Amino acid sequence: MVVSVSRRCDIPRFQFDWFMERLNEGFADTVNPYNAAMIKRVPLIPMQEGMKSEEGADVFVFWTRDPKNILANADELKERGFPFYVMVSLTGYPVALEPNQAPVTEVIASMNKLAKKIGSDRVIWRYDPVILTSITNDEFHCKNFKNLSQNLSGSVKRVIISVYDEYHRAGKRLSALEKDGKLALLDNEINDENFYGVLLDLYESAKNAGIEIQSCAEKIDFKSYFGIDIKHGACIDALLIEKICGIKIEGRDKNQRPGCLCCKSVDIGAYNTCAAKCVYCYAS
Repeated sequence: MVVSVSRRCDIPRFQFDWFMERLNEGFADTVNPYNAAMIKRVPLIPMQEGMKSEEGADVFVFWTRDPKNILANADELKERGFPFYVMVSLTGYPVALEPNQAPVTEVIASMNKLAKKIGSDRVIWRYDPVILTSITNDEFHCKNFKNLSQNLSGSVKRVIISVYDEYHRAGKRLSALEKDGKLALLDNEINDENFYGVLLDLYESAKNAGIEIQSCAEKIDFKSYFGIDIKHGACIDALLIEKICGIKIEGRDKNQRPGCLCCKSVDIGAYNTCAAKCVYCYAS
């Protein structure tokens, strides 16, 4: 079983003490977000020979905006027999969009240290979402992404991007910012006029930093549409898991949105609990 920690909230940043307590207990209970009466018990013990797939954790996939707690506990996780890798969402957006973000320089330092400890294959950078506003326009993204790429060069081998998709509550929050005059939301439909230059610049910056750039759950093929070699990728990646952990995971996760290539996993997080309060986030 692949355990996702977590798409729904930033457990590594805000709830890592709870997570370590759950490891000591050997399980975590997770509530179905669409039916509160349905509670699933997820085993948090290392998978061992002879166990069924639902009886143990093959690998943890961490999602976070600040990996410092994972860095501090990486040795213990390894000693306890838990393979894992870490996806770090690092965008460096203005406070209007990310009101409770950890300092960018500190996140970069933690990512660089973590890569030295567990290997650059196991630290994935997410520049997600790419959102066009009056305060994060094409010029902002090109300069910002280049700076982040240069500072992460050698520590990450992959960056995953996705273009902003509007979710109802996120759209309402962005509209409130527009009403207050804090930003103007620009056209975030993928087309030649507004995204070609941004995507090309992101691709070149990543390439120059020795980082492969992939897309997340995008309907269009960037290479066919723009001629830019940005391949479809998976965040919970069966091939990566097999490479770094020697574990073969079969099947795509059909519970995710169309276009998602992630393999099957079980998430132990809860929606509406993340203290980061990113305005564009679907999970709060």
